[in-house]
Amino acid sequence: MTENFPPETNAAATRVFERAVYWVEWGHEVTIITCAPNFPEGKLYNGYKNLWYQTEKMSGITVVRVKTYISANQGIFRRSLDFFSFLVTGFWAGVFQDKHDVVAATSPQIFAAVAGRAIGVIRKTPFVLELGDMWPISIVAVGLMKKGLILRLMEKLELLLYHHSSYVIALTNAFKKNLVGRGVAESKIHVVRNGVDLNRYSQSPKN
Repeated sequence: MTENFPPETNAAATRVFERAVYWVEWGHEVTIITCAPNFPEGKLYNGYKNLWYQTEKMSGITVVRVKTYISANQGIFRRSLDFFSFLVTGFWAGVFQDKHDVVAATSPQIFAAVAGRAIGVIRKTPFVLELGDMWPISIVAVGLMKKGLILRLMEKLELLLYHHSSYVIALTNAFKKNLVGRGVAESKIHVVRNGVDLNRYSQSPKN
């Protein structure tokens, strides 16, 4: 479960895609549930439509795209509608997929993780949450939200997801330390950093 996926080129889209490609190469069947590409301007990429359900193949990955409320990457209210619409349509798409061994969702944003967790509960499969950023506190840090009741409720939801995940994949040791300090079991947290595939590069001759 991820709201961002190629042809979008932001960090979350790239990270999920690269890992999914490896999983396919290792012999796994991978289905990505996402939306029609529109980030960051809130405009559909050429060749795509905002349909209720559409599928495509990308590097051996089955990509399921669902309809969402599309908005530009600005304004907390409209972005929240965007996130929540993906929770609903992504959840329904996931519930009716073929049998799977594990459900994984990437955060931010946290609503994708809510959908992933709900799918895992209904389909009785393990749920893995990948933590790419400390959300929702990160949106406070950039000035998109002020501290208050809504933030506290979102933080409670965030902690609930961590506690009820089979595993949490943290991007950095600092993220892991933060979670452990807030009571999340250290045994379920694994750090997987961003990396580079050295096979894609060759050494250039010295000048």
